[in-house]
Amino acid sequence: MFIPTPNLPIAPAHPSIPSYWAASARQPEPPCPPLTGEQSCEVAVIGGGYTGLSAALHLARDHGVEARILEAAVPGWGASGRNGGFCCMGAAKLSYPGMIRRHGLDDTRRYLASQQAAVALVRDTIQREGLQVQTVGEGEITLAHRPNRVAMLADEQRFLAERLGLDSTLLDREALVARGMAGPAFHAGLHNPVGFGLHPLDYARGLAMAADHHGARLHGRSPVIHWAREGNRHRLHTPHGCLLAHRVIVACNGYFPESLHPRLHGRVLSALSNILVTRPLTGAEREAQGWTSRQMAFDSRDLLHYFRLLPDNRFLFGGRGGISASAGAQRRMRRYLLKAFHRLFPAWQAVAVEYFWNGYVALARDLVPHVGRAPDDTTVLHALAYHGNGVAMASWSGRAVAGLVVGNPDVERALPALVRRPPPRFPLPGLRNMYLRAAYLGFWLHDEWL
Repeated sequence: MFIPTPNLPIAPAHPSIPSYWAASARQPEPPCPPLTGEQSCEVAVIGGGYTGLSAALHLARDHGVEARILEAAVPGWGASGRNGGFCCMGAAKLSYPGMIRRHGLDDTRRYLASQQAAVALVRDTIQREGLQVQTVGEGEITLAHRPNRVAMLADEQRFLAERLGLDSTLLDREALVARGMAGPAFHAGLHNPVGFGLHPLDYARGLAMAADHHGARLHGRSPVIHWAREGNRHRLHTPHGCLLAHRVIVACNGYFPESLHPRLHGRVLSALSNILVTRPLTGAEREAQGWTSRQMAFDSRDLLHYFRLLPDNRFLFGGRGGISASAGAQRRMRRYLLKAFHRLFPAWQAVAVEYFWNGYVALARDLVPHVGRAPDDTTVLHALAYHGNGVAMASWSGRAVAGLVVGNPDVERALPALVRRPPPRFPLPGLRNMYLRAAYLGFWLHDEWL
């Protein structure tokens, strides 16, 4: 008889997060009954976000492999249903020059190609599966938040073109105004044409429906509370059942109870990202601020702000920061984010903010994503750590890890070496929040004074 392991996280009875995405989703929540009794499959996927849903979809559709997803809440409950809807490049916090120094030019170019392919994959999946997901805009723009960052953007443009072959466009303040991207703290912008905006929860639910349609099984409210190896199979216990699988894909990111598996303990640092959404802006209000573009944008801060005008003319404004998700900490973060929003968009100080929420993203110690197998057990695979920008890369990583499961040599060759490496462990993992506090302070000093 199965007895749940005590003192491990159980999914909340009411996991809904009151976000704008949850209020405006056109795609219904997919059927995902909890796992009950003892069942078995070829591949178990822990996590029902973009990574796990993409992995299950590609395993079922492209390879005919029986896959089941075990999700602690419901598909899209975590970062996949709460993010800003930026389908774009940028899943690493390591800069391209730093990447070249650590991993070489050839592998950095392969990583850049994977980023471009990831964006294309999302668009192709939406079209191929007929997902009800509205997309908007072309590309993304980085905005210089201080005058001295203009030269930095110009250097970045030259570097991207000369070393990596990526074309981008540098826009001065006047050009930004002409394109409807005016603001007192926007001194120039670097436009990358790769990417588009979308409704992230509709995309997550659409992936879930597509995976289900092609034969994958989804089990919601089924957190893995104990994991044991039995011969050549893994036994994954949930509150009401257990699943036997020959292989396991870990696809949880910032919400993974890492004590479940020793190879993944201390490998990921969870950090909060926060979003507010206004009421719909009138045409006069948009003109008064000078922001009429639906371009995905973010500023040049290390603790960046990201923002875009949504299809219904609401404005989404997000930012990194915060350690705790407690009620008091969330109130303080809301005030902080609102102050930053008003500073960058002063004409909208009287505009009501109707939604605020946050959630965890996952960072790796070496600041790059990771897709691969556990070195000591090739039946355990992982795809994780997108550094707050996982709409595209998580989808690509899910497809890639599905290819690893079936031993596809093309996938092996396409994976950059820097991604294939096992995620390194943080030193003294219990102190990770202290590391994050120190990093936030350093980032703030650099953003405001250097």
